[in-house]
Amino acid sequence: MQSDPNLSYLAAAYAVFWLLTFVLVFSIWFRQRRLEREIAALEDRLGREG
Repeated sequence: MQSDPNLSYLAAAYAVFWLLTFVLVFSIWFRQRRLEREIAALEDRLGREG
């Protein structure tokens, strides 16, 4: 029994979708961590100067 070739396209589409979703989530997480570090550094500078 041969599988439907459309199923392989569907599986590939799902794989691409989830890969892009994980890349987006990782990107947002990475930027959030960087911003939190910058905010902490600014708060530290304000505390020393104030």
